[in-house]
Amino acid sequence: MAMGMVGRRLARFLSQPREGHRRGPSSRPELLAATLRRGDVLLVEGTSRFASAIKYLTQSTWSHAALCLGVEEDGGEPVFVDADVNDGVRTAPMSEFAGLHARICRPVGLSPAEIEAVAGFMLARLGNSYDMKNIVDLARYLVRQPPVPDPLKRRMLALGSGEPTRAICSTLLAQAFDSIRYPILPEIELLDTATEAGRRAREEILHIRHYSLYTPRDFDVSPFFQVVKPRIEAGFDFHRLVWSDAEGGPGL
Repeated sequence: MAMGMVGRRLARFLSQPREGHRRGPSSRPELLAATLRRGDVLLVEGTSRFASAIKYLTQSTWSHAALCLGVEEDGGEPVFVDADVNDGVRTAPMSEFAGLHARICRPVGLSPAEIEAVAGFMLARLGNSYDMKNIVDLARYLVRQPPVPDPLKRRMLALGSGEPTRAICSTLLAQAFDSIRYPILPEIELLDTATEAGRRAREEILHIRHYSLYTPRDFDVSPFFQVVKPRIEAGFDFHRLVWSDAEGGPGL
C-alpha cells in the first residue's frame, strides 16, 4: 500500500513535462501513419521528467515503446497498445504521440498469425496497472550511485516488481515477443576454444534475456528489428529537394 502511494505521487510528478530543448518529429504525421503496420514497435522520445529519467538511465534517445495495432476500421489514425505511467495498459491513437520524435522498428519474418499472437498478448492485458515500483526504482537510480562494473549495469536496470498484473512499456513488449519466441537483443556467448566443448565446435548460442532487462532502446539496436524510415519508404529523392539561398540551408 505504501509503495503504491509513493509510486502514484512520484508518477504525477515525473509525468510533468520538462523545460528545455525539445526535438520535433523527423517525419510528417501523415507519412508516419502511412508507413506503420500492425506489429510494428513505435519508439518515442518523450519530454516528461519520467522520460528524461529513462533516457538518462539507458543512455538512449528513446523513453517509451508501443505496439502498433494498425489503422481503425473507419480509416482513422493508427492505434497502439502500451503501458502508460498514469493509465496503465491501454490503447491510444497516434495523436497521443503528436509532436514527438519517433522511430518505427519492425520485426522481420513474422507470419500474420504470429503478429496476431503478439497483438493478442498485449490486448489481453488491457487494464493492467503500471508497475509503480518501477517509478520508485527510477527515482532511486537517479540518485548518485557508487561506480559499478559495466557487466552489472544492465542488471541494475531490471526495474519493477515483476508482478503479472503490472507492467512497464518495454518489458510488456518483451513478454509479448517472447511469447512467440521472437528474439530482441540476445546475449551472444562464444564458446571458449580452449575447452573440450569449444574444440568440438565454435558456435554462437542465443540466450533470450529475461523480459525485465529490456528497455526501449533495445528495439532500436536489435539485429532482428528493421528500422523503417517513413521518408525513405515514401520514395525519397534528394534531387527533388528545394534549397534556400542560404548556404547549406535546406528548404525542407
